[in-house]
Amino acid sequence: MNDVELLADRFQEHRGQLRAVAYRMLGSLSEADDAVQETWLRLSRSDVSEVQNLGGWLTTVVGRICLDLLRSRGARREEPMEDTFVPDPVVTPLDRVDPEQEALLTDSVGLALLVVLETLEPAERLAFVLHDMFAVPFDVIAPVVGRSSAATRQIASRARRRVQQAGPAPDPDLGRQREAVEAFLAASRSGDFDALVAVLHPDVVLRADSGPLVRGVAASKVVQGATAVAQGALLFRQLSPYARIVLVNGMVGTVTAPEGRPQSVMAVAVVDGRIARIDILSDPERLARLDFTAVLA
Repeated sequence: MNDVELLADRFQEHRGQLRAVAYRMLGSLSEADDAVQETWLRLSRSDVSEVQNLGGWLTTVVGRICLDLLRSRGARREEPMEDTFVPDPVVTPLDRVDPEQEALLTDSVGLALLVVLETLEPAERLAFVLHDMFAVPFDVIAPVVGRSSAATRQIASRARRRVQQAGPAPDPDLGRQREAVEAFLAASRSGDFDALVAVLHPDVVLRADSGPLVRGVAASKVVQGATAVAQGALLFRQLSPYARIVLVNGMVGTVTAPEGRPQSVMAVAVVDGRIARIDILSDPERLARLDFTAVLA
């Protein structure tokens, strides 16, 4: 085995974590893969013979790449990120575990958390993700964001407060999550408005991302309150029989796929037995780039 093959083997040992870091930073599976590939290219061009902690070195490199991508996004946009944006979901079957996807979601980063991360400034997002999710020390993160260690600590603290203020942590119990989702689907299928309201938290927030081309009642929107969300659910009740229960970013959700063609992915956050948040991706272009083979087989 030559030096390049040895280096490739060492890189492969860390690929799962690098992809997990990039996914949390970018909220896009394809961009995360691109960032990991760029990390490999930079490694292959670098002399790391003196690097004692290759995993730490690679994590820092992928973080820097993601930071540059986030800043580039902001420079390209004339308007701020739409409130309706929903990051790429990771969809897996309820009864089977894909080792690669499991590595991607090692700390069950829910879609709701990724939505909150999208509201952070690039440096805040990097500091929070690397320190709070992957235990990278502040003195390692500081040179990447171009701040002192103390300033980087403050950046992460500010990001942490914004994440905490986004709402209570969802119930991690999959059984209770499934019970709430099944009750929601049953009420939708039967057209039972009162039952829908009962399974929704009074202050529920629904975020639907249909992409830039969809108009009318199916257009992207943010809806608040149990009554309004229940009314919206009844508008689309004809699709509820095609909803399949799956895991979305490690939590119970659904894929709606009439005739096996995915039309939407729904992630929920359950708090105190009721659905407190719903995030729906129904952008046809983005759904076409996701792999639903395992859940629609």
